[in-house]
Amino acid sequence: MSQNFITEATVFEEVKKAIAETLNIDKDSITAESSLIKDLGAESLDFLDINYRLEQAFGIKMARHFILEHIEEMFGEGSAIDANSRITDKAVSLLQFRMGENFPELRAGMDMDEVPALVTVQSLTRGVLDILDSLPEKCSACGNSEWQSENSLRIKCGSCQEYAAFTNGDDLIKAWLTKVQEEKKIF
Repeated sequence: MSQNFITEATVFEEVKKAIAETLNIDKDSITAESSLIKDLGAESLDFLDINYRLEQAFGIKMARHFILEHIEEMFGEGSAIDANSRITDKAVSLLQFRMGENFPELRAGMDMDEVPALVTVQSLTRGVLDILDSLPEKCSACGNSEWQSENSLRIKCGSCQEYAAFTNGDDLIKAWLTKVQEEKKIF
C-alpha cells in the first residue's frame, strides 16, 4: 500500500540529517545528487550508522545487503558479479531498471567495489520511501485501517496506537527481483 503520511521532502530532510550527524558535516552541503562516498566522504561503517539513524527515525529496517548480493543469492553465483569481481551485463540491466538511467558511471565490467560510490542521497531517500510504501493495509495488532502520522516520521494505528510494521529492505529487494524476473526474464 502506498502511504501518503510521510512526504518525500520529509524523508529527504531526515536522510540529510542522518548523513550530516554521522559524517559530522554541514547539512546544507548535502544535495540530492551527492554521492555518499565520492562527495561526502562516507566509509563503509558510516553506512551502518546512517541506516541505524534512519531505522530509528522511521521505525523501519533498512536492507542489510546490497542488491548485487541478492542477485547472486537468488540467481546463482556469477549472475551479478563475475569471477574477476566485475559487474555483469545482467546486473547492470537490473540496477539501471531499479535506479533509473541517471547513473552513467554504471557499466558492465566495472569492479564491484566501485558500485557503493554510486549511492546518492536521492537513492537512499528512495530506499526509505520504498520501505514506507510497504505500509500494510491493516494494522497487524488490531486489524483496523486507522493509520495516522506521529511527528511526521512514524506511522501508527489510530485505533490501538501500535506502530506500523513495514516490510524490511532486504525482503523488498527480493520481492522486486522476483517480480522483475517473472516479467522481464533477465535470468
